[in-house]
Amino acid sequence: PSRALYIFLKVCNIPFEKKLINIGKGEHLSPEYQKIHLFQKVPAVQHNGFNMMESVAILRYICEEFKVADHWYPKDLKLRLRVDEYLEWQHFNTRLDCASYFFVNYMKPLLTGKPTNPENLIQHEKRMIQTLNKLENVWLKNKNFLTGSEISIADILGACEVEQVRIIGYNPQENRPCLAAWMKRVADKTSPHYQEAHVLLNKLANKAKPESLK
Repeated sequence: PSRALYIFLKVCNIPFEKKLINIGKGEHLSPEYQKIHLFQKVPAVQHNGFNMMESVAILRYICEEFKVADHWYPKDLKLRLRVDEYLEWQHFNTRLDCASYFFVNYMKPLLTGKPTNPENLIQHEKRMIQTLNKLENVWLKNKNFLTGSEISIADILGACEVEQVRIIGYNPQENRPCLAAWMKRVADKTSPHYQEAHVLLNKLANKAKPESLK
């Protein structure tokens, strides 16, 4: 979600001061940070003394507070509803399944020094694959973007969630032509900020590739 928020702010030319929070060093657990984000997670935003948490809520706020192109979060209620449908769906699908797969495969072993139970890995992978297939066969069926013919905040959030599974060496675009074309469109529409936000992720993903594919 932090990458998605960063990309959106840059694409819309909204001035902001970026502050990196080193989760590995526990900077998000400080009393100072808890005043900004009650649950001490990322991202968080301060605007004119007003603290905000939860990426979807922050993105909606930005769309209302600043002059951004209408396609990001349309004023038309029916078009907006399509964006909101995905934003609500993704919490327990794209967000949950891609992040969980990444966590059990990468973060948990890194933090604990112990491998994850293989059966647990299989269950998380199954859920992630089901979600990626829903993106391919339902959300992107006959559409250039998740909610229609134009890019919206739903697309940036969705693409960033899918990107992270590449760190494990899983290619979400393989055998999913609609998803692959969509991710390229999102990257092209938000270039060069999309690429900039994924520099570290791309380095980690490249390390995870088999030697023959590097």
